[in-house]
Amino acid sequence: MKRFFSVLLAFAFIFSTLATADEGMWLYNAPPKDKIKAKYGLELTQEWLDHVRLSSVRFNNGGSGSFVSADGLTFTNHHVGAGCVQQLSTEGHDYIKTGFYAKTQAEEAKCPNLELNQLVGIEDVTDKVNAGVKPEMSAADAGQAQRAAMSQVEKDCSTTTGLRCDVVIFYSGQVYNLYKYKKYTDVRLVFAPEFDIAFFGGDPDNFTYPRYDLDITFFRVYENGKPAHLDHYLQWSRTGVKDGDLIFVSGHPGNTGRLLTMAQLEFLRDVQYPAALKLFVRRIALLQNFSKESEENARIAKEDIFGLQNSQKAITGYQSGLLDKSIMDSKAADETKLRAAFKADPKNAGAADPWDEIAQAIKLQQTIYSNLTYLERMRGFSSHLAQSARALVRVAAEKPKPNQERMREFRDSNLPSFEQQLFSTEPIYKNLETALLTDSLGEMQDALGKDNPDVQKVLQGKTPADVAKDLIANTKLDDVAVRKQLYGGGQAAIDASTDPLIVAMRAIDPSARAARKQFEDKVDSVVRRDGTIVAKARFAQSGFAQPPDATFTLRLSYGAVKGFQENGKSIPFATNIGGAYEHAAEHNNQSPYNLPESWMKSKASLDLKTPLNFVSTADIIGGNSGSPTVNKKGEVVGIIFDGNIESLPWNFAFSDVQGRAVSVDSRGIQEALRKVYGATALADELLGTKAEGAKTGK
Repeated sequence: MKRFFSVLLAFAFIFSTLATADEGMWLYNAPPKDKIKAKYGLELTQEWLDHVRLSSVRFNNGGSGSFVSADGLTFTNHHVGAGCVQQLSTEGHDYIKTGFYAKTQAEEAKCPNLELNQLVGIEDVTDKVNAGVKPEMSAADAGQAQRAAMSQVEKDCSTTTGLRCDVVIFYSGQVYNLYKYKKYTDVRLVFAPEFDIAFFGGDPDNFTYPRYDLDITFFRVYENGKPAHLDHYLQWSRTGVKDGDLIFVSGHPGNTGRLLTMAQLEFLRDVQYPAALKLFVRRIALLQNFSKESEENARIAKEDIFGLQNSQKAITGYQSGLLDKSIMDSKAADETKLRAAFKADPKNAGAADPWDEIAQAIKLQQTIYSNLTYLERMRGFSSHLAQSARALVRVAAEKPKPNQERMREFRDSNLPSFEQQLFSTEPIYKNLETALLTDSLGEMQDALGKDNPDVQKVLQGKTPADVAKDLIANTKLDDVAVRKQLYGGGQAAIDASTDPLIVAMRAIDPSARAARKQFEDKVDSVVRRDGTIVAKARFAQSGFAQPPDATFTLRLSYGAVKGFQENGKSIPFATNIGGAYEHAAEHNNQSPYNLPESWMKSKASLDLKTPLNFVSTADIIGGNSGSPTVNKKGEVVGIIFDGNIESLPWNFAFSDVQGRAVSVDSRGIQEALRKVYGATALADELLGTKAEGAKTGK
């Protein structure tokens, strides 16, 4: 298998010129060096790649970031860092509204549960993962053998290195890589602007361009109580970008479906996405009504509303790709051609059709979707406290088992991260918990039916509102000490607990586990087994012209700084600070186009021509938020914070005709830090001494 992966990489370089434009979220151990050199004349060195990789970080809450000083300064988006900003806020200090700036390191505030991951090593472990798989095994048994092997590989790695070790599945299981991360769990907030400038234009401008946002936040990572010393960090560009410049994006795209079969795409289009969009409409309305009840309610729900509205718009955009007949016809034609080639190959004579088997597995997934979604995946229990209860019930049962036999989230290598989340000191608001749980219990009752045994176990003939009120009012799981006591007491403590949320989670756990097992054995394992066969067939035809679908692991994308045409109008590649004031004036400075007071007071001192946002053809998707945008030298010229609406179908098919990635410009950040916020020390740190050993491409 190692030889196969080497051949795969060789063919990837040869055939990568077949890919559309600058398409690709490329693995760092398989970068498209030849393609970049042929088109842009730049030869990426291994030193450049290693430096940018080691300067990039993953945020465990779903975003990306980068190190930008030798003293642990870390850069991401405001909407990636907003969870910490919200958790550090109180009723009298709303840092989402007012912003936050620690003028000294002593004022930097520790986030309750952020974990940052720096990718320090990649190893091909395909042979190890597949070592226990025998030809006569069923898909379910093979899947279990692979999951057990993955857990063992991760445990061995963590034990010997002290690192976080995750086995990552590529090409549906054709390739398994071991990703080794250095973890930073002492993460402190340094700077965040006001929400009104970080998300200027609000939901109406989200996924549009032109934009005028300062969507940034700075943290600092600490080790042993002191700022971490970093050998690799990205220098800050003083000159920014110009039209046509080659740029790179180093980040963690969350999920794409470019290599999925038609059956999988149709499931997303017809089942999963419509269900998600229906949920977003319901939940946004609930939280908006909750917010109207008081100013404090509005404060604590604001970040949730933002996240739901962002997801709603993103899923709508993804869905548009699957509703685009030209995209689906093209994918269907490609699949038909690939299937014909597979059947024509004498080596496959008499073999089952992997596309048919995947389609049958997806049909089963549709039948179990409700139980899987509402019970196992907890859509019926949209409450932080309920999720803590589930975690405690599950870990008590799983931890005594051998590492290889546990559910993947409770494997030894993951327990430190699991414990950090479980024992987080983030504030919990019981009134918000009650509102969310009421709504989700009601939704579950509607979806599964009043007579469903698990619905009856939870509701016991009462209304969702009455049950939610009772569960949240009487649980003690908002106390970290109680969670630690139950965790330490193991199965005996869970069995003896009378906490109402623990009781509820115990009651539904058998059905939730049954739904999960059915999914793992009859859907996921089949899709992995047959997806591997499809991947081999694709390799035989094209040499894997595409990198694997995104998996929230570090990828390198590239493209050109470039405007686009929209409705016959040329949209320039860049906006400037002056445009933000003009945009606000066009809307009478009314929400969501109201600039913060700090910006209104600083207008006279600002250079209004300073670039603020710009677009490029770099290939991104959700999860890339916070990714550094760097130039040929590996310097920060910006930070990804959005894509336009035309970029959302990139989840399934890339096109740079109108789709663009949107970045905040490094020059606009410097101008704002110095002249709006008086954050001179922070701005100077960004322009500090170059890290020893920093390398660039030639």
